[in-house]
Amino acid sequence: MVAGQSSREPRFVAQSQPQVGASEQSPRQSAGHSSGRSSEHGPGPSAGSSGGSPHRSSDHSSGHSAPPSPGHSPVQKPGNGPGNGSGHDSGRSSGQAPARDRRRQATAWREARALAARAGRGAAPRTQRLPLDRTLGHVLAEPLAALTDLPSFDTSAMDGWVVAGPGPWVLGKGEGGSGELGILAGHSTPVPLPDGAGVRIATGARIPANATAVIRSEHAHVDEAKGLLYAQRQVVPGQDIRPRGQECRSGDQLLPAGTLVTPAVLGLSAAAGYDELVTVPRPRVDVLVLGDELLTAGLPHDGLIRDALGPMIGPWLRALGTEVSAPRRLGDDAEALQHALTTSDADLVITTGGTAAGPVDHVHPVLAKIGAGLLVDGVAVRPGHPMLLARLPSGGPYLVGLPGNPLAAVSGLLTLAEPLLRGLGGRASEEPYRVVVRDEVHGHPHDTRLVPVIHRVRSTEGVGSGAGTGGEHVVPLHYNGPAMLRGIAAADGLAVVPPGGVRSGTEVEILDLPWASATPWTEGCFT
Repeated sequence: MVAGQSSREPRFVAQSQPQVGASEQSPRQSAGHSSGRSSEHGPGPSAGSSGGSPHRSSDHSSGHSAPPSPGHSPVQKPGNGPGNGSGHDSGRSSGQAPARDRRRQATAWREARALAARAGRGAAPRTQRLPLDRTLGHVLAEPLAALTDLPSFDTSAMDGWVVAGPGPWVLGKGEGGSGELGILAGHSTPVPLPDGAGVRIATGARIPANATAVIRSEHAHVDEAKGLLYAQRQVVPGQDIRPRGQECRSGDQLLPAGTLVTPAVLGLSAAAGYDELVTVPRPRVDVLVLGDELLTAGLPHDGLIRDALGPMIGPWLRALGTEVSAPRRLGDDAEALQHALTTSDADLVITTGGTAAGPVDHVHPVLAKIGAGLLVDGVAVRPGHPMLLARLPSGGPYLVGLPGNPLAAVSGLLTLAEPLLRGLGGRASEEPYRVVVRDEVHGHPHDTRLVPVIHRVRSTEGVGSGAGTGGEHVVPLHYNGPAMLRGIAAADGLAVVPPGGVRSGTEVEILDLPWASATPWTEGCFT
């Protein structure tokens, strides 16, 4: 376990359940997947482009709700844990829910996301002290308080002359008889300045006692013959002087705990006197790629397809501020999955595929066998319905099970993994925001939809008039089926579309992608 992990209280941990072999599981209905159609979005690509096996139905209601075989004991739900709102009966000890009940039991999208965030915030706090040059990208574990006044002494804000009293001013040689150089930054305290005198001064240099103001070089004239300095503009007492403590006083809180350490935060920390910072360790994540049908190179052939999730998930998680191990490709091997879960010392394990109820979907049976506590078992969202969130026993890692279809997996990352990791990493939750959508977006009859969008600035003709949009709107992107990545690759966010859909001009909540602020807003051929 990572430092501090063993102290986690094993909340949500269920009693060990008997293992269910592949022969005891009911085959999944996969007509929608094998036919090349998505039951959610109409025509879609063939299974070969989905990133999942042809026998997987990782995001279709038919695949998620196949009736179980007799004697299949589900992973036990905690009776009073945060997952209780998912609709699962914690007292049910045998028999999986009938197909007609599974959709009703799916946790509402907002509830699932909030539950993941609470789980992350409820983990035992951990801290580490790092040298300043190693803290970039970490999160402050405690508020950043100034260790000194900023600036710590009165300084010149400009190159020019520092003067005392009214002018014209007799020019002095300045500090230590340095002649034309005058008072320089980084030198000792200069001697007090007599009334009626002036001396050259550099930006950042200490202001001598009794000084009235600093006159910028371009705002003064020197009469060399008389040795006098004349101001060409009115001189206001205190002008171009940065007084001690102007930015902060020693002890002032500069930044709250939970602040991401950016280059600017590093600079402020150094200026405020820090050599090291107390930060929250980055959450550690293991990624387990499931599926015998996945290729790591070359073109699809003979029923084998390229793994789209292995290359994507690690960088995505790193963008969320985590330490990610190299993806481990386990195939459809229940024993290998069990060993990987029970030996992981990560904070979170991500699995891809295998979350439904087909003959080689081993995630649920393995979780049952090792006694994991299931917090979320299915979410009322499209794509991504069969995602899950669990806690391994004895204070072990959390597990987020992602569907095998690529866009469905993205939905799982944003719904469960992102808010969980924010809590584990000490980051504050992002405040939701809403933007007008340009086009009508069809919705699911019962579930939330997550639709890739791109931001635009509304033209003078415009559409809609939602409050607070400032002329901005979002454009839904095509290629948004659960097996497709073409739309999300061009997107900078996902629109949260309520059941039933929305009309053009309606405001929708937006989930930003981790790299959205660095991505140009371009449509290309994707709209």
